[in-house]
Amino acid sequence: MAEFRVEKRGAVEVWTIDGEARRNSISRAMLSELAGHVARVSAPGGTRVVVITGAGEQAFCAGADLKERAGMSPDEVRAFLDLLRKTFRAIELSDCVFIAAINGAALGGGTELALACDLRVGGSKGSMGLTEVKLGIIPGGGGTQRLSRLLGPGRAKELILTGRRINAAEALELGLVDRGGQLDAAVALGEEIAANAPIAVAAAKHAIDEGLSLGLDDALALEQVHYAKTLGTEDRLEGLKAFAEKRPPKFQGR
Repeated sequence: MAEFRVEKRGAVEVWTIDGEARRNSISRAMLSELAGHVARVSAPGGTRVVVITGAGEQAFCAGADLKERAGMSPDEVRAFLDLLRKTFRAIELSDCVFIAAINGAALGGGTELALACDLRVGGSKGSMGLTEVKLGIIPGGGGTQRLSRLLGPGRAKELILTGRRINAAEALELGLVDRGGQLDAAVALGEEIAANAPIAVAAAKHAIDEGLSLGLDDALALEQVHYAKTLGTEDRLEGLKAFAEKRPPKFQGR
């Protein structure tokens, strides 16, 4: 049985975690399928924008499937976490842009999945939290690192060390969510991104992500490297021509 429902909405591919009965939690089967989908859209010529959401109205993704986890050996847990980290990192390294449409509770690994995405759109029923310390563990899918980079170490420590769950309004206020709205708003955002030049969008994504750990001078040099990738493209010439002719550009990703 498939763990995701996959559908096309214009230029955007929507992946719905199809595990409403278990609050769309991350099982081994779900994680394996997610890794496969990420690899597929990251191949040359793959889908340019993906929106990830959860089935139903209660949960985006409630974290790891704790019932399954209870029967796993320590070695199996380590293997699970290794694939989890690799899959979330593959989302970040992909030329594809990923948007999390947070339609309900995003807890533990669910918040970490959202953090690995490029952008997050939160509905009014959404909530987020890295609640692992309440279970005697810590975030193991990159939460300690991504949250601190996004919100700063003080805010990240406050949320992680308390295990506090925050609602949609606070997530938006803190900048943990980039835009309010439901799935349609996430798809509309994806369509807006997909209308732009593919090579340029990918270059801008990587310039931002790779520059975060650098000093300003090195980051500016990195930006120039990614800028250079766009200079010889047909899309750049098409963009200039379309601007001069006052018409929408027709980008081909070349």
